[in-house]
Amino acid sequence: MISLEGKKAPAFRLEGSDGKMHSLSDYAGRTVVVYFYPKDNTPGCTKESCSFRDLNADIRKLGAVVLGVSRDNLNSHDKFITDHGLNFTLLSDPDLKMMKAYGAWGMKTMYGKDVEGTIRSTVVIGPDGRILKHWRTVKDAAEHPEQVVAHLKSL
Repeated sequence: MISLEGKKAPAFRLEGSDGKMHSLSDYAGRTVVVYFYPKDNTPGCTKESCSFRDLNADIRKLGAVVLGVSRDNLNSHDKFITDHGLNFTLLSDPDLKMMKAYGAWGMKTMYGKDVEGTIRSTVVIGPDGRILKHWRTVKDAAEHPEQVVAHLKSL
């Protein structure tokens, strides 16, 4: 997968866990952190989401908003939010349109086998709609949100 850094962020329109439709244009003039994760309430995804939860106040102070994206439905997102006290919106991408546009869906290796699925990745979209940072593959889900905060501080 190629880096999206410096490119215009692909437009999206997805339903959120807050009951609203979310589009990239809704966030014009703001910095947006979008992290793509495979599945609600699984170990790695829970660690990553809880780390974003714990750092969300810092992220907001830095003028950014966090959005989590998976193909899970809104009922699954609601349970995930309730189970772990998540304090940001999760978007549902059942048709994989956003994930494919951002390179977060494709071939990956799981347990030594090549499979098609969600590629754990993150983008930081700047106020002008351009991608400032693209982590194409997140290796350590629990520690990754700290990398995001460090990057936001460097802006």
